[in-house]
Amino acid sequence: MNNSPCRASIGKGINCFALLSRDNQTRVETTENAISARFIFEQFESLSFSLSRLTVVVLDNAPSHRARIIKEQIKIWQRRGLFLFYLPRYSPHLNIVETLWRKLKYEWLAPLDYQSKDSLCYAVRLALKSVGTSLHINFSSFNFSLL
Repeated sequence: MNNSPCRASIGKGINCFALLSRDNQTRVETTENAISARFIFEQFESLSFSLSRLTVVVLDNAPSHRARIIKEQIKIWQRRGLFLFYLPRYSPHLNIVETLWRKLKYEWLAPLDYQSKDSLCYAVRLALKSVGTSLHINFSSFNFSLL
């Protein structure tokens, strides 16, 4: 999970919150406001009520991910089947959502998309909605074994 600002001009843009699985399932929210701990809390709260199986969300160490409002809710979310796993500091290469932001910025958005705030917001939302259908990220398979 990560937040990514896309800017058409200084101070004007769209902030994106995304959860991404290795099979390109996404849960995306965009806002013109800052991504706050309250915003993230609301996303996890909503997710926790919609789960049908145990789910682990891998997070970086952004201050909003480790805020008090998040930490105070962790045990409740765990009872609902939502578990948070924090990556080690300075390890963005382990966060698959960073691949989503890189592809969005450098492959899926065209220079014309940056002409105005409206065109950028439209293009970002369209691309993120298309992940898993017409846009795909080919992740290597994940193999986990206990030694």
